[in-house]
Amino acid sequence: MTLGADWYLSLAAALFTIGAVGLLIRRNVLVMFMCIELMLNAVNLTFVTYARKLNDIGGQSLVFFVLVVAAAEVVVGLGIIVSIFRRRTEATADDLNLLKG
Repeated sequence: MTLGADWYLSLAAALFTIGAVGLLIRRNVLVMFMCIELMLNAVNLTFVTYARKLNDIGGQSLVFFVLVVAAAEVVVGLGIIVSIFRRRTEATADDLNLLKG
């Protein structure tokens, strides 16, 4: 039994929607960061689904580049988040002006 592409695309749409709503509603920086990662993974699922459906390797190679960008985002983003949490015990998205120097 194999699932059709519509199931994967609907799962990707649901994941992207959850990530977008979480990004817009939550003010905690770590939760916002996880929502961005969830949205990137939803896009990756869409790319892989279309690559498999169209028998094209281009979508899968694009997923590789998105994962590289996501890894770089994790390195830079977590560095910024850790520097905020060192100054304050509680950090929200409004606390980013603390890093202006």
